[in-house]
Amino acid sequence: MTPPIDLAVARRIPKNADFLIELEGNDMAETLDARGLKCPLPVLKAKKALKPLAAGDTLTVIATDPSAPKDFEEFCAATGYGLVESRAEGGEFTIVVRKT
Repeated sequence: MTPPIDLAVARRIPKNADFLIELEGNDMAETLDARGLKCPLPVLKAKKALKPLAAGDTLTVIATDPSAPKDFEEFCAATGYGLVESRAEGGEFTIVVRKT
């Protein structure tokens, strides 16, 4: 059975959002598919996706641009967001950013 939708959370999600939503306890976890995008687009789209999130929420970015891990490392250092994870697998990079 699918749990009911939390309307307070749903109101924070832009209608034109191009990312998937998953719930993790009380924190919100979202996924941004940035495959095929070149620098600086993965970071710019992530910045836009992080904007409506609350502190503690995470954004998982899936990218194919080889510069994405370094770009997100620099992005997190500049913004104060937490770089939770950065890993490569099969030509794809998975980067998890926690909004602070």
